[in-house]
Amino acid sequence: LVVRAAFVDEYKSGINWTEPKVIDPGPVGGPPSDAIVLFDGKDLSQWQGGEKWPIQDGYVTSKGGGITTKAGFGDCQLHVEWAAPDEVKGSGQGRGNSGVYLMGKYEVQILDSFDNETYFDGQCGAIYKQQPPTVNACRKPGEWQTYDILFTAPRFAEDGQVEKPGYVTVLHNGVAVHNHFELQGSTSYTEPPKYSKHADKLPLHIQFHGNATRFRNIWVREAVAPIVGKKP
Repeated sequence: LVVRAAFVDEYKSGINWTEPKVIDPGPVGGPPSDAIVLFDGKDLSQWQGGEKWPIQDGYVTSKGGGITTKAGFGDCQLHVEWAAPDEVKGSGQGRGNSGVYLMGKYEVQILDSFDNETYFDGQCGAIYKQQPPTVNACRKPGEWQTYDILFTAPRFAEDGQVEKPGYVTVLHNGVAVHNHFELQGSTSYTEPPKYSKHADKLPLHIQFHGNATRFRNIWVREAVAPIVGKKP
């Protein structure tokens, strides 16, 4: 038996790539070394209205109104850890209700949806009133949960027309519940989705909806342009 090795020519694109930047990914859950830490368990100095939310044991509890980042963000990666109240009170939208608003306009719903029925495009992980999550990945009340969100901001022409819609990918507890979902516009309880021209960067917002929802380990990475190689 004669075995002949097959010799093939390796494909090479010839593109001269710049070396990707080295970062420290940090501990599980981050923050990575190139992130902007918005809450490290100690203070909410990066937020407007943060003085209303009490901090203890490395987490903060929503109270007395929402909080809004002092800085604006556009395309980004956002990590938020949150927990609904341990004690179950109410039902539907009255359990652990909060929300993460990208650019203050596009809400990823926070809700205790563990054994708690409500309208599907308003349950935990929904793009509010636009798209239910593909699955319900909620943990039990009181347990810590994670959102990892990839956001591409919409682009507008000078006359206000939408040149490119916004897109959002959401991982809830590590499970993809939205994959590059095309936003139909801003999210509202009272109006259908619609786009209105706005700045390229706007603050993030976390909603207070009357429930004592807890938060910790909040960080954001501003999107970096893809590496462009020099073609031969």
